[in-house]
Amino acid sequence: MKKYIKIVTSVMLVMGLFSCSDEKILELTPINAVASDVAFTTPTLITASMNGMYNAASVGIFNNTANNPNSGRGYIWGAAFVQQGDNRGEDVINLAGFYQLTYTGTYDAGTANNTYYFVDGYRLINRCNLIIEGVTDAVSKNVITAQLGNSYIAEARFLRAITHFEMLNYFARPYNFTVGASHPGLPYREVGVDTDAEVESEKAQGRNSVAECYAKVLADLNFAESNLIGTNKFRATKEAAIAFKTRVYLQKRDWDNVVVEGSKLSALSLAPTPAGAFTLGTNVETIFSIQHGATAGQNPGVNGSLASMYKNRALICISPIIWRDAMWLNDDKRRENGVMTTINAGNVLTNKYTDITNSTDPAPVIRFAEVLLNMAEANARKTSPDLTSALTQLNRVRNRSLAVPSTQTYTTASFATAKDLVGAILKERRIEFICEGRRWSDIHRLQGDDLFPIDGIPSKLANGNPPAGSFTLGTPYTGPRTNAAIPGSDFRFLWPIPLLVTTTNKILAGQQNPGW
Repeated sequence: MKKYIKIVTSVMLVMGLFSCSDEKILELTPINAVASDVAFTTPTLITASMNGMYNAASVGIFNNTANNPNSGRGYIWGAAFVQQGDNRGEDVINLAGFYQLTYTGTYDAGTANNTYYFVDGYRLINRCNLIIEGVTDAVSKNVITAQLGNSYIAEARFLRAITHFEMLNYFARPYNFTVGASHPGLPYREVGVDTDAEVESEKAQGRNSVAECYAKVLADLNFAESNLIGTNKFRATKEAAIAFKTRVYLQKRDWDNVVVEGSKLSALSLAPTPAGAFTLGTNVETIFSIQHGATAGQNPGVNGSLASMYKNRALICISPIIWRDAMWLNDDKRRENGVMTTINAGNVLTNKYTDITNSTDPAPVIRFAEVLLNMAEANARKTSPDLTSALTQLNRVRNRSLAVPSTQTYTTASFATAKDLVGAILKERRIEFICEGRRWSDIHRLQGDDLFPIDGIPSKLANGNPPAGSFTLGTPYTGPRTNAAIPGSDFRFLWPIPLLVTTTNKILAGQQNPGW
């Protein structure tokens, strides 16, 4: 049987490395698969393999969807990272049962959504590794130029880096949990697995430490920055690699390097309005988004589409906890009904994703507003704080949403201390990135923070429709938070390595997160 690099359903890693199934390889039609013995023999076939890598990032498989390429739930960089990142936090309410286990913290090692975050993440990583190896061989045979080949490799290393990093935020403790980040991270896989020998070799690799994982993430991103030549914002670019480094350094609390990296992007700009950052397709603010096609047949189904989940099916709404926060001004443009929000059955929904017909809304992985707020926080937290720069960067993001910037903008008199400024920046992140999946990463990194510590997972409203009147502005929300906080010491703070993995991988079974 031929070995295939699948554009959509790369099952080799999980079904060979993580499962007892004999089905490591699926043979599909050429539109969905490229035979590995020819995949890197022509520039056209290499391009097809690269497109397949991004499709795998966009859709994923999820459970039994292997034979229906676009029916996945958007693991890991489509809709799923947005929904999971939102539902682990307190700033949205899960209105139905779809992400209830994530929202309520009642998942286990067999829960499907958590399982396929891990499984589809490693499927994508494996595809990246296969492309790195195949393109390296193609360059050695003069199929493509070294410059183009290195750019392709850089794209794959970029996706490999950000996927490992994303999963670390769910399956490992924060970077500063131990001195030197010596605690368990995840296996950082750098070998493309498509033979039985490679399966066995990779199964022997256990979890790298968090410090080792971060070092490898940064090495991949540095290579990407040095070698990427494309400018398509739906693919990895030099700017995307730099932007992600600000995110990584923020998690490390390496404030100086957040500023160093962010300063490289000074030529970028924000969209003129908050809604302008979510126009279908790319805009000036986009740094990296996951593309969906022009027609419904090219895009995820109803379970993998942001517009479907957040708008048409109304499965997730904004929580009164953040909606009624006093620092979110009542006349802020990000509240505007019919533009940035919409009302459904009394609940406030985001209007960031609007195409309920063809599901073409891109998944906003990282945009310039985040880089500015990363830099603002880092400048305010540095050993020698630069409060002037921090305030300027915060205002650049916030002011475009203000009804009357001349009177509502923050000034130096707005904050008595640097700590107060950091608090405003953290609150601005919650407002600016609502329903973009960013909340969990901040909860994760603020565990034990010196200024604004979070202990575990915050309490939140009950799963399901909130009581009538919950969204009435004028006072902070003080109603019930039926889902109690989960302490940081609780085993549920981390997701378990999936049962699908530990059943057959004894190394990882012995390295399961404590309590699972």
